[in-house]
Amino acid sequence: MCVTNDISYMDYRSLNDLAILRKIGEFIKHHRINQRRSQDQLAKDAGISRSTLSLLERGEKVNLITMIQVLRVLDQLQVLETFEVKQEISPLEYIKLHKKHPQRIRNSDMAAEEPPTTW
Repeated sequence: MCVTNDISYMDYRSLNDLAILRKIGEFIKHHRINQRRSQDQLAKDAGISRSTLSLLERGEKVNLITMIQVLRVLDQLQVLETFEVKQEISPLEYIKLHKKHPQRIRNSDMAAEEPPTTW
């Protein structure tokens, strides 16, 4: 169990699929209302029917592409950043990349010559 001080924290692992769909629908509806758009306006702009948008807002099953279209119109695609796979580097690879280069390189021509007699 994860404990946090953030009251808005929700453990989505404990929700069933239908409850998660309802949360997505609430998110869509919240942003639509905040942008003062009607269902008809948003549906038209997203290229879907109003009844499909209504299904989405109620947490019913819709196509994933429908959700993406609606998020795009609502300018909320940033929620998909969670799905971005970031390339990670292993600690050993990191060390190899940042291996210290020699601080002083000796000039091989100078090494062959005799050292100066006076310093």
